Amino acid sequence: MLNEDEDVFDSVTWESPSATGYDVNDHSTPSGPGFIQSTVEGNDDPLQPKWEGYLITAVRDPVKELAETKDAYVSYLVSAKTNLPIFSTPNPTSRRRFQDFVFLREHLVRDFPACVVPALPDKHRLGMQATHNLDNWLTKLLEYLTGDRFSPEFMERRRLDLHRFLERIARHPILQRSTLLRAFFESTEWHVYMHQHVAHPPSQEPSAGLIDNISDTLLNAFSKVRKPDERFLVMRENVDKFEEGLVATERLYTRVRNRSSDLTADYHDLAVAVQGLGFLESGITDPLNHLSNTLLEFSALQRHLTQTTTDPLLTHLHSLLQYSHANRAVLKLRDQKQLDFEELSDYLSGVTAERDRLSAIIKGHAGSSGLGLGAYLKDRVDALRGMDDDRSRVEKMKKLDTKIKELQDAVTTAHETSDAFNDATLREQTIFQYSKEAEMKDILGDLADGQIEFYKAAMEEWDRVIPIIQRIRVDV
Repeated sequence: MLNEDEDVFDSVTWESPSATGYDVNDHSTPSGPGFIQSTVEGNDDPLQPKWEGYLITAVRDPVKELAETKDAYVSYLVSAKTNLPIFSTPNPTSRRRFQDFVFLREHLVRDFPACVVPALPDKHRLGMQATHNLDNWLTKLLEYLTGDRFSPEFMERRRLDLHRFLERIARHPILQRSTLLRAFFESTEWHVYMHQHVAHPPSQEPSAGLIDNISDTLLNAFSKVRKPDERFLVMRENVDKFEEGLVATERLYTRVRNRSSDLTADYHDLAVAVQGLGFLESGITDPLNHLSNTLLEFSALQRHLTQTTTDPLLTHLHSLLQYSHANRAVLKLRDQKQLDFEELSDYLSGVTAERDRLSAIIKGHAGSSGLGLGAYLKDRVDALRGMDDDRSRVEKMKKLDTKIKELQDAVTTAHETSDAFNDATLREQTIFQYSKEAEMKDILGDLADGQIEFYKAAMEEWDRVIPIIQRIRVDV
């Protein structure tokens, strides 16, 4: 790992979690586990995120509940260490099952639509994780069908996925302070709280009104923002490049994994062949046995490297890709809010033009001429329907005046919503960038540590056997 004094991410305080999660019972002041502890003071920029404290989370100790029944499931110990004032204790703990994590995510998405809420692994772990090869995918399928989803290996993979999910939420300055997350860690009556949260969410959803009905119809017809904001175009381009890099890296290390598996088998076969040669050459049997043992150990080291470094790397890369997809969804939602405003503005302009046309006809200042072919045809259709009189026009103008007032309110609301989403999206991109940098540092650090451990062990094995091989003397 890099020396902390030479860390390129000096503006952010990071810490890499161990495989078993954070020690939440450690009462020392944390140096920062991938979050910024506090930025409330000295940060007056409204577009910069503000942290009020830290939240260190851990998912540990998976246990199979109701083991001898058809309703068996796995529960996980979720724990945290925090100085956030919203929590009633600095070290909350509870046991939760996978469905509880699903509820947490779904309602965080609903309660905080402008926030990047990370994705969860698929319940059956099919299709959501990187399929390193067909055999690996079939293995996961059989795990679920045969009940091996309760195996220690499967539960450990799931635990790590859930740990990473909570870790991302804990880094978020808004999500970490949600009442739902607090109840997730603290509530002893979680099921009661879930029902209450569904019945009485923190912010009531507004009823479908004019803005909803109009915008839903228009968004089905239009898919592109006509006046794109350059800032968000750059963000989308950066997201595209980041995801392309993740996909390329995932493909590369998938090939590395497959090649390492082939090498593992090849070194094992070579060890067997060398051992057989030792039986034929009685004078050098012992040195060849040493070489055979070294080859077997090197094969085991290759397998260990794949299991402890390459496979976790691929899983983390794919998980980070899903996290980036959630970030992309927020950018898309921001575009939809801008589309609401643009299309409603156009609709208001059209209704206002129609009202002005009728007013001009009633006052006798103008007829259909000069107002376009559409207005002329509309006049002719109204005349054929018997509506070509001032009374009908006055009634229609009254209705249009009411609609214009509603549309003006809707346009104002849509404009305010669009501006608010713009500001929220800018903050979210900063938060996502912090989290992405922390995870990339973890990924690359774990990869480097695994490679260093592998090559150190391999050098020790070969250093022991090389002098033995060099002592072999063959008479010609």
